[in-house]
Amino acid sequence: MSEAVLRAVDVTRRLRGDVPVTLVDSATMEAAPGDFIAITGPSGSGKSSLLYLLGLLDRPDGGEVFLQGEPTSGLSDSQRAALRLARIGFVFQSYFLLPEFTAAENVAMPIRRLGRVTGDAAMARAAALLASLGLADQARRFPRQLSGGQSQRVAIARALANDPPLLLADEPTGNLDSRASALVFEIFERLAKEGRTVVVVTHDMDFARRAGRNVRIVDGRITD
Repeated sequence: MSEAVLRAVDVTRRLRGDVPVTLVDSATMEAAPGDFIAITGPSGSGKSSLLYLLGLLDRPDGGEVFLQGEPTSGLSDSQRAALRLARIGFVFQSYFLLPEFTAAENVAMPIRRLGRVTGDAAMARAAALLASLGLADQARRFPRQLSGGQSQRVAIARALANDPPLLLADEPTGNLDSRASALVFEIFERLAKEGRTVVVVTHDMDFARRAGRNVRIVDGRITD
């Protein structure tokens, strides 16, 4: 059995205040290479909060998140940022493409930040990633010139820029029509079959049913 790319053990996140709120309550789960996991649950159940903990965008109040076997709770903010850049790709509902840059330039940004590939080689990798997602003819277009489905595919290419073993997505089809949603699903499915670990938060139950595995969260607790 392959070693888990991602493992959360008794992870808890609370909001302090006059009335404390538990966002994630003792969550334990793991994901191996090639897993395609859909996280589902009611609105406000803690799905996105769990995803942000798994992606090192937030820190747990208790428990531990392991990335490729390495504990992350003791890392500094800069160490966590470096780990995210190198090993985790993120896709969000709202794309978050920078409007003043072309599709290829948006994809090349994390490549340049990591610094393994620079200059023309970074742009060549960005162009190749866009082509692999059917966007070869959109590389020089700006986000305002793209449809929602095209924008999300650019965002997926950007998430794959540094060839991370783990891809996390938060409602990636939430702003898309059925055809574009189906295409995004097919991309994630193919990435998982190629050995990447894909974890997606979704309200789309058809999407979730077709994923390889489901994790349901209710009131901050994983129920199955």
